[in-house]
Amino acid sequence: MTIIYQWCKGLLLSFVASILFYTSIPLPYFQGLDFQGVAKFAPVVGLLIGGILTLLDLVLGWLGIPILTRSVLIVCVWAGITGGLHLDGAMDTADGLAVGNPERRLEVMADSATGAFGAMIAVAILLLKAAALTDIAQNRWFVLLAACSWARWGQILAIFLYPYLKPTGKGAFHKQAIRSYQDVLPGLVLIIVLSILPVIINRDYLALSLVTVVGGIAIAFITGFWFNHKLGGHTGDTYGAVVEWTEALLLCLMTAI
Repeated sequence: MTIIYQWCKGLLLSFVASILFYTSIPLPYFQGLDFQGVAKFAPVVGLLIGGILTLLDLVLGWLGIPILTRSVLIVCVWAGITGGLHLDGAMDTADGLAVGNPERRLEVMADSATGAFGAMIAVAILLLKAAALTDIAQNRWFVLLAACSWARWGQILAIFLYPYLKPTGKGAFHKQAIRSYQDVLPGLVLIIVLSILPVIINRDYLALSLVTVVGGIAIAFITGFWFNHKLGGHTGDTYGAVVEWTEALLLCLMTAI
């Protein structure tokens, strides 16, 4: 019983550490928190974020807020919940990729000042999310949960598959934590199971579930692959960019269903 208790306690502390690292949700700081393995819990944190956004969407709908205003409010809260962590990474990555000299890209990405390309990419991502959500009138709960969880699994995939470009940095310890497929598969299995569960309740969800699973895996892989192709590896900024672009592109894909 003591071993089980210690295991459950360690799991809970790791999850709390993940919430504190990846979100701005106010939680008390517990003694013994270990932030080294927070990336393993990223998909679960994504489900938590998606759940919060779903509750907000339901409340706004109950209040009679029109779908466009509702969608914009959700996207704003979405960015706020993460503290802009991933969006900032997408902006820095865009500024770096805008540099013609590949040898200077990491230097530009490390600069805290936001350039024109970074600002444009931030606007583009937020607009894509808001527009896509506005076009999705039904099953918004499913869409929000799927986008948030698949995007964070894409981050884990990028951490595992590609080299980290800096000896140190805010994402370096993620690479130490995600070492094998055993660190990648649990999140994948969890999201696939949750994506298929609605089909058991209602077979009308079959097409939505299939497109979500196939599209989620494909987009998560493509975004990580593309940034690796452009930079020769990844940094903490590109991990954030993978999250943001996977969310935005998956939402756009799901408007077609």
